[in-house]
Amino acid sequence: MKQTDGVAKLRLFASARVAADTGHAEFDEPTVATVLAAASARFGVAFAEILPHCRVWVNGEPAEPEQSVGAADEVAVLPPVSGG
Repeated sequence: MKQTDGVAKLRLFASARVAADTGHAEFDEPTVATVLAAASARFGVAFAEILPHCRVWVNGEPAEPEQSVGAADEVAVLPPVSGG
């Protein structure tokens, strides 16, 4: 597991973006789990309720909660897609 320092970029899509009222934010947190916890605290209940149904990726690859993140990393939150 790599270790980096700095601010990770969070990108939000679809219903996660709507719930957070933004498409991006930055967090000075060391892991995917702590970035998501900080995002839930910042963006509130609506965002926190969507998060368990989302897929999380780091730099275009599926992410694990304990994965380290830093300034060079982009954490993306992708809600399930529904259509008709």
